Amino acid sequence: MRWYVRVSVAAGLAAVGVTAFIVSNTMAAQVPMAAASAPADLGGGPHGVLRTASGQPVEGVMVQLISTTTAVRTTVFTSESGAYEFPRLESGEYTLRLARPLEYRRYLNEGVRIDGATALPDIVVERVTQSEYLPPTPEILTQLSGSEWVANLPGTAHEKKSFVNACGGSCHSFQMQMRARFDEANWRKLILRMTDYGGRMLVGRPSLAGPGWSGTAPTDPFESPSLAGMRLENGEMERVVQWLVKVRGLDSEDPPMKPFPRPKGRATRVVVTEYELPWETVNIHDVAGDLQGNIWFTVNRSPLIGKLDPKTGKVTAYRTPSAEGLMPGNHWIEADNDGVVWFSAPWARGAGRLDPRTEDIRMVYGGPTHSMDLSPDGFLWERIRDGILKKYDPKSASFWETGKPAKTYPIPNKSETYGIGLSWDGRYFGGGGNEGIVWVDTHTGEVREVPLPSGMSAHGRGNFDPDGNLWVGSKNALLVKYDPKTGVVSEYATPTPYANFYSARADKNGNVWAGEMHAGRVARFIPKTAEWIEYVLPTPWSQDYNSWIDNSTDPVTYWYGDQYGYIVRVQPRE
Repeated sequence: MRWYVRVSVAAGLAAVGVTAFIVSNTMAAQVPMAAASAPADLGGGPHGVLRTASGQPVEGVMVQLISTTTAVRTTVFTSESGAYEFPRLESGEYTLRLARPLEYRRYLNEGVRIDGATALPDIVVERVTQSEYLPPTPEILTQLSGSEWVANLPGTAHEKKSFVNACGGSCHSFQMQMRARFDEANWRKLILRMTDYGGRMLVGRPSLAGPGWSGTAPTDPFESPSLAGMRLENGEMERVVQWLVKVRGLDSEDPPMKPFPRPKGRATRVVVTEYELPWETVNIHDVAGDLQGNIWFTVNRSPLIGKLDPKTGKVTAYRTPSAEGLMPGNHWIEADNDGVVWFSAPWARGAGRLDPRTEDIRMVYGGPTHSMDLSPDGFLWERIRDGILKKYDPKSASFWETGKPAKTYPIPNKSETYGIGLSWDGRYFGGGGNEGIVWVDTHTGEVREVPLPSGMSAHGRGNFDPDGNLWVGSKNALLVKYDPKTGVVSEYATPTPYANFYSARADKNGNVWAGEMHAGRVARFIPKTAEWIEYVLPTPWSQDYNSWIDNSTDPVTYWYGDQYGYIVRVQPRE
């Protein structure tokens, strides 16, 4: 056992219209809904109108206020009439701008004084061109999401899908590839590096006999003159190389770009707040709220977990121990109803708990790791790996001494899951993996391993809705639903092409939320009507891993930690 004391870092951020009391989202049965605060007031602040020079309103334009004191960014959308309205913000000076104006010229108004319901000057926009296709200038290209890049570049549907499948995981946005240009030999080297080195850290010795490659591994493949002549035995990977050479080669040219349509209707009735963190080059992975309204988050590639207080903007960092000889970095995080914060350190095969009252961290190695969940009775469950589902008792001394599980459930076909979710009453376990859906009745020990109708992978994370259905996000841009009452698996494809889902989260109303990686959007799916509402994010390269939903607000509030170092709050107005 080892104990570590936290290191605090003040970010100097400030509140932006936060009145909701955040309640632990571990299980619905534990959510004290009667104690929840009144719905947050998402209006009554600065307001104005956006129009063209001829007086025509434009719907779905992102108007943003950035505090010059705190750097907090608050974004709202124009309505069908061109009107927009912010929540009540802290008094002070702000920068007023358009986030991702795309077909319109940049608008920037610095030093705007905000005090309550300030009436802002009309924003008059001018088109960059009268064509629906925009010139591929640096100013335009930096506003495009990865999905828009892929949609606009030449190539067949098969080529683009191969690229998204091979390079569209969750390690980084498509901006990395789209801003680069290499010849064929160097694209091959890069793809080797991305696919054959271990994990997100790009560490470990490459195995050229691994998936997709043939030939004899040189001692140092990056110094070997034979590397450029090696052939990919996997047709999909070869297709990716050739497509990248064609569209991102040294002599390739960018075509005129057509952005995706602007949001309309319900997709414009939302407030998006972005909190910058006081570090650079950190990669936020999971977030979770606690009973005090704090948002906890893991830093995926550093030995840190953090806490954001949205009411004050203060950020506190807690340094977690690193096992000798193993890569640091944290993944899953959750706050229980006693205020204790639990997290995982996957590269060290460890898990930990932080008691914010004592600021002590306790670690266990060789036991649970990666994706986990807490049950209402305080047990810790780990994702299925090596064909076994494991349940741990963190209240026992033997757990902290040995990391051994309290109970195991063998999985007949040795399926594995990437994510894990427990039903709201804590009885049922579910997760998605390469083989499909795995569902377990923890009372009877019944195990169901159900393939997807499409034959694709369900390799994502998720949770159960209030009716007991399991929802999983798939990297194939599918939301996957398993209904244990009927045994039916259903798949729902996102309306936006070339996007991926890392996870899915069902809220108290049965709506399902998922970050659309590479598309710069947060999806809200309403199963009763099969309606998709896609909230466009102000930052085009946003990478949303695993979110947390505050079910105490009405409407619910969606939180996620962006890979590129900031925390995002999405507040629907209906």
